Amino acid sequence: MKKLHPVELTDDERQQLHQLTRTGTAAARRIRRARSLLLADQGVPDQRIAAAVGCCVATIENLRRRFARDRLGALDDRPRPGATCLLDGKGEAVLGELAKSTPPQGRATWSLRLLADRLIELQVVETISEETVRRTLKKNG
Repeated sequence: MKKLHPVELTDDERQQLHQLTRTGTAAARRIRRARSLLLADQGVPDQRIAAAVGCCVATIENLRRRFARDRLGALDDRPRPGATCLLDGKGEAVLGELAKSTPPQGRATWSLRLLADRLIELQVVETISEETVRRTLKKNG
């Protein structure tokens, strides 16, 4: 049966993939994808490729599709969804200094809510959640 997305490597691509798999310095996922493409180029069935590299057949099919679209760009991870960071380095520094400072009058310590509200008052950010404040403080020790 003819594949919907056949993998036909150029000599240069094949050489790059062999180099990648031999050096062993790349991420394991990238090496696994390179090995999969090399096997697919040799005409090995998807089931055997999946068994050889330790993944499922759907992963090989997805890799074939990405290779048809992106060529060797298929080796790289796609950007993952997620919100952008609210606090840059300067904002994190302000938060750290604020957390070390004397708390507002009538308070023994800074609460996460107080810190979040103070960052908004100082116009460091427009909005920020207590959880973001907590994670940032934890990350920066």
